[in-house]
Amino acid sequence: MKKSIPFLLLLILSIVFYSCSNKPEKQTKTRGDEAVYSVNKEEDIRNYNLQIKENQAKQRTQCDTLSLLAYILRNYPHGTYLVDFDKTFTYNVPKPAVIYLTKDNQKYILAVIVRSKPGERSVEPKNLVGYKESFINLDSTKLGTAFFYLTLFKCEKGTFTKIWQDPIPSHGGFNSIELKKWSYNNTTYVKIDFLDAQGIGHIDYNYFLINGLTEKPHLLMTYKGIDFKRTLANVNNDRYPDYYEFIYYNLPKKIYEKDSVAFVWDNKDSHYVSTRNQLQTRPY
Repeated sequence: MKKSIPFLLLLILSIVFYSCSNKPEKQTKTRGDEAVYSVNKEEDIRNYNLQIKENQAKQRTQCDTLSLLAYILRNYPHGTYLVDFDKTFTYNVPKPAVIYLTKDNQKYILAVIVRSKPGERSVEPKNLVGYKESFINLDSTKLGTAFFYLTLFKCEKGTFTKIWQDPIPSHGGFNSIELKKWSYNNTTYVKIDFLDAQGIGHIDYNYFLINGLTEKPHLLMTYKGIDFKRTLANVNNDRYPDYYEFIYYNLPKKIYEKDSVAFVWDNKDSHYVSTRNQLQTRPY
């Protein structure tokens, strides 16, 4: 009997230890974390913030930015946002990435919109805008995968109509949007700038309105960084923009520009082709 007491004590201690060690760990989440995982909570927060902005607005117009925010919230899938410009100063309030245009007495709005990948956590706009946030391109799944779009809306009697939508091939690092003119033939294009922290530079997605505002644009990508550069050019005198791809030598103690290769748009096969090697092509 005396010999069995230590055995019983050991058995009881083992059971207690096992029970304690297998208790589920408490997961601590902030309110922001809970919001991105909960559809209802996220929508409640966005509706509340929108209501505050509407109450603070001193003057409203048809199809203004607040109306567009409300339209996206109520008509697009969960996890879709209107993107803001990057902050130009530390404490300034960023403005929504929209451009208002008038054509044939009709009002149009160009907007940069981001969507979350279905099945993943919703993206948060604060993780997608700015220099540091361009690192999300290396591993975007942890914070959700973002899909950017340039979208043209038409405003008619206070109602939004989507005219076209084109993807922007980047997942993070958004900086700005602006209208530009191509000096060669005065074609209007939309320049969307993304910052690239990894390459110490920036990437521009240029949407040329070749066939006018209401037709889908033509995309040409240009960029500049520590050891890469692509510039807008006119090589073959047609309607479509071309570019020069620069070749760099990256040596241990020196990085320098060595050469450049022209690429022209092949409208038949819908890709850019090198003027030196017809097998070397690029989609945009």
